[in-house]
Amino acid sequence: MSTTLPVPPAKDPSARGAAPAGLLRAGRASFLVHRRSALVATGLLALLAAACVAYLCVGERFVAPGEVVRILLGRPSTSAFVVEELREPRLVVALAVGAAFGIAGGLVQTVARNPLASPDIIGISQGAGAVTVAAMTFGLTSYAVLPYVSVAGGVLAAALVYAFAWRGGLHATRFVLIGIGIAVALRSLITLFMTKGDYLVAQQAQIWMTGSLNGRGWDESAPIRWTLLLLLPAVLWAARAQRTVSLDDDTATALGARLGGVRLGLVAVGVVLASVATGVAGPVDFVALLAPQIARRTARTAQIPLLCSALTGAVIVVVADLLGRRLFSPVELPVGVLTAAVGAPYLIWLIVRSRATGGAS
Repeated sequence: MSTTLPVPPAKDPSARGAAPAGLLRAGRASFLVHRRSALVATGLLALLAAACVAYLCVGERFVAPGEVVRILLGRPSTSAFVVEELREPRLVVALAVGAAFGIAGGLVQTVARNPLASPDIIGISQGAGAVTVAAMTFGLTSYAVLPYVSVAGGVLAAALVYAFAWRGGLHATRFVLIGIGIAVALRSLITLFMTKGDYLVAQQAQIWMTGSLNGRGWDESAPIRWTLLLLLPAVLWAARAQRTVSLDDDTATALGARLGGVRLGLVAVGVVLASVATGVAGPVDFVALLAPQIARRTARTAQIPLLCSALTGAVIVVVADLLGRRLFSPVELPVGVLTAAVGAPYLIWLIVRSRATGGAS
């Protein structure tokens, strides 16, 4: 039976007004639950549900919300093909990709202790993209296989960043700057592959590089769905391990934590999620940057709440893809164009705010 025991809220200057927390115990497992985080997660679930219904309703043919709900409940309808075969598979991909980027961004930012450290800024997405574009250049163009290829590139890029940034410890500013440098180099490599490949393949790679869900179906969603399912235990572990990594090194070491192993585990989970998501939809920029910070500021917690970050990422991608499909219909904008339009100004604001407050980032 689960019981809730009150514990003092985390004291963190960035979490002013944080809601009281409780320790949720279920057998031998225990989880720190912030009441405001739970409320925010509930609100995000409601918002995501509304966005999903709108996504399934809107298109070349409008389907009433009531009919969409009936179709999802398994009742026969003349619009079942439109909803179940044309829109629902793409919606599932958007949900999974957004959640994966949200979790990955939260984990990488936690390890780096820097809000600028997201997979698409420090080179992880570019590493996945470079290997994927190289595979496409050599004739591998199946979106059901490319996500597995992307993992190799993401892991390699993360290893390079981690190796060059490690100097007896992981300094946040050095980590981000080295990651940006490697990202620039990998973008140049991507351009090289695209210029050396076949024209039609280069066009396909160019569309993929903008971040697009066009043409994605059940087969293309399988890699990201299975990855999220298989990594669920690791994500639950990461949610607990975040508290240890968020402490200063001396305090964490005094408590007996093996910071090197914990940080490596958190980065590994984030890299795999970001790489697979990139392989499925392309580098959908700024979702991994936006989602964790929106979740943390909304929940007012000392650490990034991974559930809220995943839900926020899913909402961003679903809404952006819906707008991309219908904003300039019949022309369809890639989802990455919409997320970049929002994320780039936020990145500039984040850098200006950090400088104004004297932050290390």
